[in-house]
Amino acid sequence: MKLPKSIYNWISISGFILAVNSLIIILVLFLFSLFTKESNAYMGLFIYIIVPAFMVLGLLLIPVGMLKKRRKKSSPTESTEKWPILDLNNNIQRKALVRISIITVVLLVVSSFGSYQAFHYTESVEFCGTLCHQVMEPEYVTYQHSAHANVKCVECHVGEGADWYMKSKLSGLYQVYSVLFNKYSRPIATPLHNLRPASETCEKCHWPEKFYSQKLRNQRSYLADSSNTEWDISLLMKIGPQHSAMGLSEGIHWHINKGFKIEYIASTRDRESIPWVKLTNLKTGEIKIFMDEENPVDKAAMDTLEKRSMDCMDCHTRPSHTYKSSPNYIDQAIVSGKIPGNIPWIKMAAMEALKIPYETKEHAHQQIYSTMVTYYKDEHPDVYLKEFSRIQKAIRVVQNEYDDNVFPYMKADATQYLDHIGHLESEGCFRCHSDRHKTKTGETISRNCDMCHTILAQGPSNNMQTVKLDSTMEFLHPVFIRGKEKTALCSDCHKVLYE
Repeated sequence: MKLPKSIYNWISISGFILAVNSLIIILVLFLFSLFTKESNAYMGLFIYIIVPAFMVLGLLLIPVGMLKKRRKKSSPTESTEKWPILDLNNNIQRKALVRISIITVVLLVVSSFGSYQAFHYTESVEFCGTLCHQVMEPEYVTYQHSAHANVKCVECHVGEGADWYMKSKLSGLYQVYSVLFNKYSRPIATPLHNLRPASETCEKCHWPEKFYSQKLRNQRSYLADSSNTEWDISLLMKIGPQHSAMGLSEGIHWHINKGFKIEYIASTRDRESIPWVKLTNLKTGEIKIFMDEENPVDKAAMDTLEKRSMDCMDCHTRPSHTYKSSPNYIDQAIVSGKIPGNIPWIKMAAMEALKIPYETKEHAHQQIYSTMVTYYKDEHPDVYLKEFSRIQKAIRVVQNEYDDNVFPYMKADATQYLDHIGHLESEGCFRCHSDRHKTKTGETISRNCDMCHTILAQGPSNNMQTVKLDSTMEFLHPVFIRGKEKTALCSDCHKVLYE
């Protein structure tokens, strides 16, 4: 094949070599990815984004070098701005045009395939979760243990449509800059204020009109005593009406009833303090405004604060990235059998090891081991000798559970990422349902527990108190706290560790 003389220059030759080598690398890596079982985010980055960029650069250098050489050879009197003359009757030009057209079509097909693969790769969970390993590790790990682990990140964070796709990519550019130049905060601040509305993401699967009726929830916990006493509670959660056919007429999910609109103003960026709530009946036009008597906000301040319409994410703050507190994940490990519940004092030993913060995971592993071993040696040496093997296995489980829920590098744990489903370890529901939020006529947003759930059974597993399904009982605290459970918020005592 004859090539134009103008191609013989260092710029074009360098571009040709760069393009060919890039193509070979892409093919080799692509074939390797087909036959290897291990998934690697960085390989995808090189196959579909980085190396193709070098190939395109090489291809661009070829015509640049040719154009530069032609201009050098042009006579000083001849204008270099004239367009080249294409004569298809000229056999050489005709053959050159055919070759260029074939090469162009091939490159277009290859680049289209590459662009398509690059698009899908950047939309993958692997790309979102593992490319920036240290930064995204907390979200990726907690996502894998969530109820949405089979839902791709982009389905919630981006959703459908070109407009939000472009917004996400532009936002991604700043995130890349933040990672490259170490500009990101630790932990990443939440809530994210630029998320797509839940009505355009969550409600694609979770229809408000199709929510379930009331649901029975069984919670099992363990006390930090010698026998790790099991304490159970069964709650009838009023997430909807008594019968699903009644629609969103009552219950917790009434908050997103299409016939009403709930707006609120938070006095803090994290939305933990909500001094103002507005309820609008869209059918009658009736409006009720509730103000927090103990935390009032004047009009001038309110004008500077965000007014937000309530949606799923105001309660379901951790739908896919749940950070469990240490009492929670230790209880679940005992329930699942990972930690034998019949090892005396195992809950107490674990809590002793997990009550202080650690700078790194390596340090955490060392200290968890030494603290639990020391606790048994000093306080219960007879138990340590008798249960040595099982205690060692339990310690490894505690270390693993810590790794799944606490990330020292990013300062990410349950204290930073609160779950507002309920009110045990954060104010959650009580941010609004406080009895302090009142209208001018004295109507309040009630704090009555029976609005959201009724207690059907509670107590130690060998001595459960029960009532009939259509009844309820007063909450019995597992540990005697002189009646404070009737007046104080649960979160006053149950705030997660490290705070």
